Amino acid sequence: MSIAWLIGGMSIGLVSSLHCVGMCGPLALALPVQHLPKAVRLFSILCYHFGRILTYALLGTIVGVAGRGIYLAGFQQSFSFTIGIVVLALVLMYYVYHYAIQPRWMNGFFTTLQKWMLKILQSEKNAAGFLLLGMANGLLPCGMVYVALATAITGSTVDDSTLFMMLFGLGTLPAMLALSYFGHLISLKIRYRLRQAIPVFIAITGVMLILRGLNLNIPYLSPKLETIGKEVLHCATAF
Repeated sequence: MSIAWLIGGMSIGLVSSLHCVGMCGPLALALPVQHLPKAVRLFSILCYHFGRILTYALLGTIVGVAGRGIYLAGFQQSFSFTIGIVVLALVLMYYVYHYAIQPRWMNGFFTTLQKWMLKILQSEKNAAGFLLLGMANGLLPCGMVYVALATAITGSTVDDSTLFMMLFGLGTLPAMLALSYFGHLISLKIRYRLRQAIPVFIAITGVMLILRGLNLNIPYLSPKLETIGKEVLHCATAF
């Protein structure tokens, strides 16, 4: 696992904070914690965000299993290149042509999820309730989460993908904690401007995935990807 991979997960998370402030701000501000003592309020907010990060890590594990299969099949390089192209295409379709691809069954799932979250928000005011609410929030549709998952699936191991998504979640934590405490000071106009910057960062991620797939042997930017074929060759040589 390279340092560049770990930094990449945290960096995408930090950039995603701009999107989180604009999109997830209302939910974070709706958390019923303002009446709680300071220590309890902080603990409740941390439970909520730990729930988000836990969901991201679990999603990372799921895509990591798929990514490991791709790696073992020797398609990691071409897959990374293809994912980069898809990311750029989706950015173009959504932000230029205002068209988003989302299966109908997902719309029903997200509607049910939002109703469940509202029920938790209204009834459960303990740590477990905030944890569940955060875990549910991690499943809501989010372009930056999709971009992070598209990157995580190119990892060589399941642990790589899981840790990448966990670091992605941790990267969003500073801004979201600040939003929970000082969100009322951030105007809607500022949130809108932050959201406008997101397409640029998504496009940059797409380009980096393409460069990663090109296998140019450029440190950090396009590192040399080891293939399973080479691993088998090394094992055979060892005997």
